[in-house]
Amino acid sequence: MKTYLIDLDGTMYRGNSNIAGAKEFIDNCLKNHIPFFFLTNNATRTLRQNVEHMEKLGFKGIEEKHFFTSSMAAARIMRKKGYDKAQMIGMDGLAEALHNNGFEISEEPQCLFVGLDKLGNYEKYSHALQYLLRGAILVGTNDDRLLAHGDTFHIGNGSIVKMFEYASGQTSMKIGKPHSAFLYEALDYYHLSKEECIIIGDNLETDIALGANEHVETILVLSGVHHEKDIERLKIYPDRIIHRLDELNQ
Repeated sequence: MKTYLIDLDGTMYRGNSNIAGAKEFIDNCLKNHIPFFFLTNNATRTLRQNVEHMEKLGFKGIEEKHFFTSSMAAARIMRKKGYDKAQMIGMDGLAEALHNNGFEISEEPQCLFVGLDKLGNYEKYSHALQYLLRGAILVGTNDDRLLAHGDTFHIGNGSIVKMFEYASGQTSMKIGKPHSAFLYEALDYYHLSKEECIIIGDNLETDIALGANEHVETILVLSGVHHEKDIERLKIYPDRIIHRLDELNQ
């Protein structure tokens, strides 16, 4: 039995709106003991906040262990490289990941982690830039251009990371989906191999590209960013296409 590695935004929900078929799919996985985890580029929420958000949308049986975020991947990668002093642009999820991986928040940081900060502003960004100009390494948690929200899209973290790259002259590490570093950290975290997994998501350029690049089976669900007409345009090919997640229950 393979383990589903499932995207969140655009696959389980859009902002604060549940996606049809998603809850039924998760209910079936839990009922039939089908293993699954959520792999998300969204770096804003803590593990507990992720659980609570899904519970508000009606999901049952979700636990903190089900989530692996780009914040967690970024913190794990840089800690393995020997860094332990950091500053951050981001929200609770990034702060939790840094704390859990033994980082000290310092005024002389070795790394500046950049995750989506919905309260970010010109002064905050300008202050953080000084760390980069003094030699800190720029670490973007992910480079999503857009973030699905309701019936539209918000600016993604990748757009903010690009701003810091341009201002500092640095190039951020590539960590979130579709980059292989994210997948390998998740596999290490859950003690899985690529052959044991199926990646499910709505985004050809992140979810499906990650699977295609790393030879992991993929399923595109047509509930979010991309649709069938985008496949040939982008030349990114999922192994399977579904309209609703609960089609997998059959």
